[in-house]
Amino acid sequence: MAESKINNNAGFIWSVADLLRGDYKRSEYGLVILPLTVLRRLDCVLEPTKPAVLARGASPSCPARRPPTAP
Repeated sequence: MAESKINNNAGFIWSVADLLRGDYKRSEYGLVILPLTVLRRLDCVLEPTKPAVLARGASPSCPARRPPTAP
C-alpha cells in the first residue's frame, strides 16, 4: 500500500513538472530548475538566521545603507 502511494505521489510530481516545463525543451529544463532548487534550499537552510539578518540590514550602521563614496 505504501509503495502505491509513493508511486502515485511521484506520478503527480512528474505531471506538475511537465506543466512547469512550458516552452522549455527537455535539455533546457535543468538549466532553469537547478538554480531555483539551489535558491530554495539556501532559503530553507538560512531561515533560522533571517530575522537577525533583516534586523542588521535595517540598522543605520549597515554598510549596504551607507551612501556611495565618490572616487
